[in-house]
Amino acid sequence: MKMKSKFLMATAALALMAAPALAQEKLKIGMTFQELNNPYFVSMQEALKEAAASIGADVVVTDAGHDVAKQISDVEDMLQQKIDILLLNPTDSAGIEAAVHAAKAAGVIVVAVDANANGPVDTFVGSKNRDAGYMSCKHLGEAVGGKGEVAILDGIPVVPILQRVEGCKAALAEFKDIKLVDTQNGRQDRSVALGVVENMIQSHPNLVGIFSVNDGGAMGALSAIQGSGKDIKLTSVDGAPEAVKAIADGTPFIETTAQFPRDQVRVGLAMALAQKWGARVVPKEVPIDVMVVDRKNAGEFSW
Repeated sequence: MKMKSKFLMATAALALMAAPALAQEKLKIGMTFQELNNPYFVSMQEALKEAAASIGADVVVTDAGHDVAKQISDVEDMLQQKIDILLLNPTDSAGIEAAVHAAKAAGVIVVAVDANANGPVDTFVGSKNRDAGYMSCKHLGEAVGGKGEVAILDGIPVVPILQRVEGCKAALAEFKDIKLVDTQNGRQDRSVALGVVENMIQSHPNLVGIFSVNDGGAMGALSAIQGSGKDIKLTSVDGAPEAVKAIADGTPFIETTAQFPRDQVRVGLAMALAQKWGARVVPKEVPIDVMVVDRKNAGEFSW
């Protein structure tokens, strides 16, 4: 990571170490995830529990399963349990706004993690998603020699995904002989993406590259590419273990721009603790750096 992220992580570590001395009573932390059927969010949950244990705090975790009505209900239940801090990973940035207002009305510190939410969120901690899309598609453009037909495997229209696609298109536009011929929604799901990419390949027989907005969808895309027997390069965003292994193994999956989910939740908790203890100045937004993982460094990378 770059110097800024290292500084933020050092700040977070100091805040967490200081917690036992500063806390006047046992804290209760709630975190609602958009999903937990994903290694990315599982690793985030593990880091949260480790950090909470280090300061003697209780943790309540829920899985919205990409259902905003359930996520709102989950937040309401947490407020009934008298949480002090809400870490919010929204499944729908706009749809969750009422829950953010309810939490703030109850005096709860609200920090959005990975994806921002509408409403009076105290701080948002998330990856530099536009950078991630740009870096991944720059790598793709160079890998295909700066020419040919490429496609985007899109996902659920939340801000981080939209930013990745925006970054990708900006990178592809730098290659005058690359043509973006298709963009389809794989819903960030392996099985859905498999069928979508099979159709892409049939519809565009000259396809040379695909960018997936996440590694889950990319693994489905990889199966479709391998099944086709064609030389189609694949890049993505996340840094998930199975994606990194596929890259290290020399498959058509050649790159993923890695996020740091553990860092995001640790920094998010540190920002919430700082506000809980009365810090006068806490940033409204904390961007976390991303990193290209390709065959050169895949053997050394892990979340």
